[in-house]
Amino acid sequence: MSGNHQTLALLLFSVFVAVTLAITTWVSRNRHGSAEEFYAGGRLFSPLENGFAISGDYMSAASFLGVTGLISLYGYDGLLYVVGFLVAWLVVLFLAAELVRNCGRFTLADVVAARMSERPVRIAAGTSSVTVSVLYLVAQMVGAGSLVALLLGGTSEAARNWTVIGVGALMVIYVSLGGMRATTWIQIVKAVLLLGGAMTLTALVLVRFHGDINELLRSAAQRSGHGRAFLAPGLKYGGDWTARFDFMSLGLALVLGTAGLPHILSRFYTVPTARAARRSVVWSIGLIGGFYLMTIVLGFGAAAIVGPEAVRGSNAAGNTAVPLLALDLGGGANSTGGTVLFAVVAAIAFATILAVVAGITLASSASVAHDLYASLRRRHAKPHSEVAVARAAAVGIGVVAIALGLLARDLNVAFLVGLAFAVAASANLPVLLYSLFWRSFTTRGAVWAVYGGLAPALVLVLLSPVVSGSPESLFPGVDFQYFPLQNPGLVSIPLGFLAGWLGTVTSAEPPDEAKHAELEVRALTGAGAV
Repeated sequence: MSGNHQTLALLLFSVFVAVTLAITTWVSRNRHGSAEEFYAGGRLFSPLENGFAISGDYMSAASFLGVTGLISLYGYDGLLYVVGFLVAWLVVLFLAAELVRNCGRFTLADVVAARMSERPVRIAAGTSSVTVSVLYLVAQMVGAGSLVALLLGGTSEAARNWTVIGVGALMVIYVSLGGMRATTWIQIVKAVLLLGGAMTLTALVLVRFHGDINELLRSAAQRSGHGRAFLAPGLKYGGDWTARFDFMSLGLALVLGTAGLPHILSRFYTVPTARAARRSVVWSIGLIGGFYLMTIVLGFGAAAIVGPEAVRGSNAAGNTAVPLLALDLGGGANSTGGTVLFAVVAAIAFATILAVVAGITLASSASVAHDLYASLRRRHAKPHSEVAVARAAAVGIGVVAIALGLLARDLNVAFLVGLAFAVAASANLPVLLYSLFWRSFTTRGAVWAVYGGLAPALVLVLLSPVVSGSPESLFPGVDFQYFPLQNPGLVSIPLGFLAGWLGTVTSAEPPDEAKHAELEVRALTGAGAV
């Protein structure tokens, strides 16, 4: 990359960091230090603001860069990711948003503990939430190191290391000083930037083809080298039955996992009412749906204008399809327009990583303080001491994420995002749905549901081709591959539901039907909700 690209990208990075640090500083001066302020931003955000913030939390760099790259390389099969990510929000809208807002205070464990023995349930749900968050976080940190270093032209080990450390330090500052309020405004700024950048690039692609979508698709198919097969299913997932089952497993994890992601669930507590939570999700579906429609145009645009060979030559996974497309649409490598567009896309990618990392860190620190600390140390921890623990946890999680990001910087960690979704769907979703809808559910069932989904998901990944047994594995020199699928969701999600049922029917504890009735009324009407 030329010096102009690097200079302008660095300048835009610096502007975004300065703006977000200013927001954090302003919020930290006006905060009251209460648990409600730190975890939920005082529950003062409007549905529109929260809808933008949810969109900012969900539209990660994997969406902006990864999905577009997959479409540019594999055509129709890349679209399947878009469908999975978007359909997941219907599950959230109809099964989670309003009910979770009415039944909990800050975390997933609040919903389950409302009708169970609090201590074992909080420890199980807190452990699962932190595991999901750390998996998601490490993927973002490693992505930050490799992506930003690549965009700035510094592919050296030192450049990537310092990028990871810098992102980790910024996320600790955002969360420990500003809490949910600062994190939410960072998400909103990032969502506006991302949507604005995607709209600009989409308009330029459509102008290039005179608004003719058919011509765009024909050009993409022709340049792909696969002809009409580029626009038909099967290019990536049409091989043997293992590949097909793998796709079904990934699709199941994506569709069901969103409703169990801790940093998404925590967003429902930042609005004043359950109705506002539902309206937030409606806003986010509109924003996210519009964004993914634009990624389709950008993906096929990259295939038609840049070409899959050039995309693959720059990055084998296709992660640089959008920057290369921006460079071409702006006028080429040495043009002013190309330099500006490339730098803007680089800055948006950096903003995306920072915002998502901040949201995940806050959710995981809330689980550590509100669930694990409150259960293990003090049954009735004071709110201000709990917030202090959450701030310290944000620092500790930041250090762990930096360390793991540095250790994994050379590994293929794309599977971590899918794994985070699979673990969320296997461990968090069964206990959430059983708690809300099954009258006979017991404490043993809740604990078994969490661990019965969490443990198989982690074990199956360790025994999968992702970790060993093939040249693309994390450890290609050894082979302990006994599970053929790369994503465990197809097996671990049913096991989570089965374990919850088995724990309940074998439990000696009689179900507390009065508490279930109380929770049901609260979930459906909001009576007694915080």
